Amino acid sequence: MQKLSIYIILFSLILISIGILIVYKNSITGVLRKDIPAINTIIPQNEVVGFLPYWLSSKAQTDYSQYINTLTYFSLVVNKDGTIQKFTKPGQSEPGYLSLQKGKMDTFLNSAKQNKQKLSLAVFSGSDKDIAVLLKDPTTSANNLTNDVVPIMQNYGFSDLNLDIEQVGDASPEAQMKFVQFVQQVRNNLNTAKAGTLSTDISAIAFVRDLNLSDPAALAPIVDKIILMAYDYHSTISSVTGPVAPGLGAGTVSEFDTDSAIQAALKIMPAKKLILGIPIYGYEWETIGNVPRSAVVPGTSLIISNQRAEDLLASCATCSAEFDTTDKEAHIIYKTDSGTYQQIFYPSKDSTQFKVDLANKYSLGGIAVWALGYEGKTILAPLSGYQN
Repeated sequence: MQKLSIYIILFSLILISIGILIVYKNSITGVLRKDIPAINTIIPQNEVVGFLPYWLSSKAQTDYSQYINTLTYFSLVVNKDGTIQKFTKPGQSEPGYLSLQKGKMDTFLNSAKQNKQKLSLAVFSGSDKDIAVLLKDPTTSANNLTNDVVPIMQNYGFSDLNLDIEQVGDASPEAQMKFVQFVQQVRNNLNTAKAGTLSTDISAIAFVRDLNLSDPAALAPIVDKIILMAYDYHSTISSVTGPVAPGLGAGTVSEFDTDSAIQAALKIMPAKKLILGIPIYGYEWETIGNVPRSAVVPGTSLIISNQRAEDLLASCATCSAEFDTTDKEAHIIYKTDSGTYQQIFYPSKDSTQFKVDLANKYSLGGIAVWALGYEGKTILAPLSGYQN
């Protein structure tokens, strides 16, 4: 009997061992019990943000899901006390607020929701005087902002707040510190309300020059994403013509470029927090010279959309575009009836492809497009493959 008991025990141990081996084998081959959750192995998409300004709603497409996965409505205006501006003067509504409240953006927002796109709400201030007042008491201003904006976000389904606070003049270290306090309080309030993520827009020059209001190194740990506004290297205030967002050429044909801006940013923040902002517009100027970087005739500069540049090429028999392999942008130069020259610099499909390549090269968190409604037929095409 004692021997029989020993055999029974040994046999039971063998069965238990076999069971353990079967469970182990099944676990490594993916055959798991139904009540044990499987590990999610889906690779997250690259984020592609499309900024949609209210003034371009008549030109924009309803559905951009082929190209973007985050739609950012631009914008609500921030008052000097942090509240959202509803009226520009008594009886006159602020147009960004009015467009949202009156349902003018509903078609775009509903389309984005149907396509499972993230919705972001941009709040903007570009007044140095208002910003100075805003930062006198950054905590109160931040509380005023979130008290106003969180109900709007929840009502319309926005799950990201985009802070676009752009001071034109240089900022003191004290102003930079107070702006960090402001952003931190906004972050805290969003967390408390469980209202969503926080992103902010910072110009490229801020990553190499310490006088910008936004201190990228201090803000990066607070926000979820920083959108690097890598454009307006040449603009309406430029004294010479040139690309709006040169890809390369810093130190040779350009003072600064997109590639250098990314490298500077990555020295102080994680790549996955950085979103590369790219333009789909350019500028045109009247000049005396007929070569790039010619002096501009004062008061002649205009913004030109990618769409209008394409239309010009289609209608002008003597016009042709040249793609610069350093700037990574196209330009058109033609003689006017008055004997001067019109110079147009604008991004093209090849420009977008170069920026996509940069985003992949540096493993960035994504790309942001300014602005939907400016695009022509092909400039957004490279984004289709990038977001997937």
